Amino acid sequence: MKLPFFRRCGHAPGALTPEDQAVVDQFRATLTAVRDPQPWTPGHSQDIAVRIGPFIERAHPRPGDDHGPEMIAVALVHPDTPHAAAYLHGRQLGYTDRGWLRCETTAILGTWQPAYRMLTHAAAGLDLPDDVGLQPAHYAVHVSRPDCPLVRLGPYNQCTAAESAAVHINEHLKRGGLPGEATVAPLDFGAVNAYHDPNHQCLDDLLVRNLRAASHRDVRTP
Repeated sequence: MKLPFFRRCGHAPGALTPEDQAVVDQFRATLTAVRDPQPWTPGHSQDIAVRIGPFIERAHPRPGDDHGPEMIAVALVHPDTPHAAAYLHGRQLGYTDRGWLRCETTAILGTWQPAYRMLTHAAAGLDLPDDVGLQPAHYAVHVSRPDCPLVRLGPYNQCTAAESAAVHINEHLKRGGLPGEATVAPLDFGAVNAYHDPNHQCLDDLLVRNLRAASHRDVRTP
């Protein structure tokens, strides 16, 4: 006859078993980490703890895009990263293939600590929801004149790449004495077809074509 297994009650007399003590210690460490998080310092490439609904998840800031002050780019990662099993488990639960995401710095609890693990979707055996509340972190360059938009370029995967393109375009406009200004902006996914891919064409030629088209429109306008 197989006897039923009864877990030890917390009010039972005697010392805790090593297994129960480990659970208690982990719970206490988690409470301490939530109540007294380790401050996150922008620009130090530290993994961070991010609030995703009622859960806390581990996120890896994108190099060069972790300076803030209001928004950084991150990728959600399995809490057991970089262990080998974490990649497979993370893929099963939806941690991978999400790409870089925009994360408001107000959602950052602090630097990632192993004690947060039990507060993740992975620890609960739950899939990450389709909507984690973080939008894709792609960037664009908008070139416009005071009276009209000229061209939109994107997507850029890094803010620094978009900033470099904007500087190049503004220098080109200044040298040619041309009206207009290039600014960096978040990619508008609602108008993705309005963007020109900057990786498959010469930016200077594209800019000249659009400036000529704008000039022709000005001539035709009575």
